Amino acid sequence: MKNIKIELQYFKGCPNSEKAMDMVRRFVAESELQIDYEEILVETQEDAEKYKFRGSPTILINGKDIEDLEESRTPSLSCRYYQNGLPNNENLNNYINSLLENRKK
Repeated sequence: MKNIKIELQYFKGCPNSEKAMDMVRRFVAESELQIDYEEILVETQEDAEKYKFRGSPTILINGKDIEDLEESRTPSLSCRYYQNGLPNNENLNNYINSLLENRKK
């Protein structure tokens, strides 16, 4: 099975970055899946443009946003608002299971 890649994009000073990183780190450590995890610090406007930054923190799973938010046309160093609150372990698990199910089809 192909590895799962989780990428967390953030900038320092975002109040939710640490909480999101702690949650994803715990998820990766406890998961039975092979997961490649990377934290990407977005420090400049150039970085924001390079990563098409959706705001901090952004969680991408195999390159797809956990809430299916499109890449920003006007990326900037900004905090991200999650309508249903910051994603949690259950959200990560559900999204990954959905990806794995779609691979079987």
